[in-house]
Amino acid sequence: MHLERVVSAPPDRVFAACVDAEALAEWWGPTGFTSTVKALDARVGGRYRIAMQPPDGDAFHLRGEFRVVEPPERLDYTFAWEEPDPDDRETLVSLTFRAVPEGTLVVLDQGAFATEARYDLHRDGWTDTLERLALFLA
Repeated sequence: MHLERVVSAPPDRVFAACVDAEALAEWWGPTGFTSTVKALDARVGGRYRIAMQPPDGDAFHLRGEFRVVEPPERLDYTFAWEEPDPDDRETLVSLTFRAVPEGTLVVLDQGAFATEARYDLHRDGWTDTLERLALFLA
């Protein structure tokens, strides 16, 4: 999956919003979700864990390990649901942050997905999440 979103903030501020637990909790997740950052150690080999609460239903968790941390340009980490759907598998998320006249071009790549349905779920979730990031930094 490949998504791009321009955010009206410089790359260092966008990168910081992705690695600061308090900031991340403010914007992480699709529209209507709230998130609690349980752990966030943004260094190579460091781990994270996030609880996501949908508007209806029980909270669920995701976790992963940071593979690349190059402030303010790149952030790569594994992404795994703790309560996985049978079609889930661990994926790799790669975020790059590039200065553009309007602020920062955020490029997100994630994969590979086991099914088209899981791809669609992540694409829709990330589309909302990147919108929430842009609003948080506006």
